[in-house]
Amino acid sequence: MSSFRKRMKEASLRSSVILANDLDDKNMILIEKKTIQNIKTLGKYLCAIKFNFHLLLPLGEKKIKKINKIAHDFGLQTIADIKLNDIGNTNMITLQRLWNSGFDAVIVNPIMGPENLSELVKNAHKNNRGVITLVHMSHPGAKLGYGLRVQDPDTKKMTNIHELFLKWSYSFHVDGIVVGATIPKLIELSYKKAKGRFEIYSPGVGTQGGDPHDALHAGAKYLIVGRTILNSKNPQLEAKKLQESTLKS
Repeated sequence: MSSFRKRMKEASLRSSVILANDLDDKNMILIEKKTIQNIKTLGKYLCAIKFNFHLLLPLGEKKIKKINKIAHDFGLQTIADIKLNDIGNTNMITLQRLWNSGFDAVIVNPIMGPENLSELVKNAHKNNRGVITLVHMSHPGAKLGYGLRVQDPDTKKMTNIHELFLKWSYSFHVDGIVVGATIPKLIELSYKKAKGRFEIYSPGVGTQGGDPHDALHAGAKYLIVGRTILNSKNPQLEAKKLQESTLKS
């Protein structure tokens, strides 16, 4: 198996759109059915599909394995968006569960600290999987947390916490970072500092006000899009438009 970054690069030849499959159905059967339907009807416009906690919990490992296999059959990578952030032992057990379920990558929160982040990346790469770190989320309230001023433990200088997260991300060789499409200036800054060491994943397109063209122009490689596609009157057409925008950039 090739590395996660390489698999994503190959998938991005078709599209750089990642579907945030954030369905809100309470019926487990409907969740499974709609997820599989989304893969089959939208897959050709995507490179990957992302699943959040509220989808993983009701489905369970057996159904998740089934869904991940179907996604892979359609040429999609699968990402567990659980913002993993815990002590080392818990992190390792969680990763093993995710890899056994067929996931290709996990989104983690660097607030766990550099040591635990480093161990996560080592485990993922050993298994040809990927780690994507949260540098700055896309929703309006994100700046209250990600804009906090903290002391860099190395330089002892004050910095924004998202800048520290960015530093840890390229220092420990993560596969990608999340920076909201709603803050293209930070995407541009992150892109310049990344120097090709990882790709930028940008959520917040459409519903939260992020512009796909601005995000891509600033340096984002992948657009994470959920409600803009899922709540559209014509999800396939919306996904196709976004796909075309990534191929033109």
